[in-house]
Amino acid sequence: MRGIAGSGLHEPPFPGRRHPATDRVAGESLAWARSLRLVEDGPRWRRLRAAEAAELAGRACPRAPVDRLRLLTDLITWLFVVDDSCDEDALGAEPGRLAPTVGELLGVLDRHGTHGPAAPAVGPLGAGLADICRRVREHRRPALLLRLAAQLREYLLALLWEAANRQHRRVPELAEYLQMRRHTGGVRPSLTLTDLACDVHPGPQRRTDRAVLALDDLTADLVCWCNDLFSHRKEVRGAPDPHNVVTVIAARHGQDVDAALRAGAQLYNDGLERYLAAEAALAEDPAMAAYLDVRRSWIRATYDWSLRAVRYA
Repeated sequence: MRGIAGSGLHEPPFPGRRHPATDRVAGESLAWARSLRLVEDGPRWRRLRAAEAAELAGRACPRAPVDRLRLLTDLITWLFVVDDSCDEDALGAEPGRLAPTVGELLGVLDRHGTHGPAAPAVGPLGAGLADICRRVREHRRPALLLRLAAQLREYLLALLWEAANRQHRRVPELAEYLQMRRHTGGVRPSLTLTDLACDVHPGPQRRTDRAVLALDDLTADLVCWCNDLFSHRKEVRGAPDPHNVVTVIAARHGQDVDAALRAGAQLYNDGLERYLAAEAALAEDPAMAAYLDVRRSWIRATYDWSLRAVRYA
């Protein structure tokens, strides 16, 4: 935390809020993970509890119906389990090790929440993903379900890119890393389920507007860069991993860690300024209010959650 404070990272100028049912949903989501055998007792269970998925979801989605907050929390819980399996349990050490799991999960996404008698058996990660897709399908918003499935496909394929980098001990170029980080962070599917939770309906024409797409990119960037800045100290204590903006800047620009941390913070601060300008332009349309509120909440929630996250201690 001292390193982050010294880097000059700017606090997002949005109100911090928290859903009143956060603690209740935390227990329910952990019970869901245990019932599906997503984690076992021991280090993996302790890591998942320490991640506090509900705390992040409750701050990102402070006013939603409880069942929709729970759906978002379960997605974040599932993403944390996948992330830890890749980073901490060596599933993502090389593409050949990860590929069978990715193939199974892509098969789940192809079924879009349906399960016929011919559907192949899946492991705990597949069962968890199928349950999330089934519950999204029940809300009868097919365009949103298709968007979620596409974003999760991008996430899974980006994990293979990470695994290839680890196998070859390759540090990506900065521009490449920034592009791929939008997918490896799982932010886009999380935003989609927050849109569902908050009844955001910008419409297909608005959804593909260049300014809206750019704001979504900035939102994903800010969430992921904030995550990188807060998690860097923990990551450098373990096995070397090239997938952090501070590590990439240090390696590709020949900077020491403190200088790279300051450069990463400046990247975040500049992105936040661009976000505020882009948001102000979109805010002129009253129909965009709910959409903008979701993005603003995610940026603030990530900052507040990261400050207290045991996951990054």
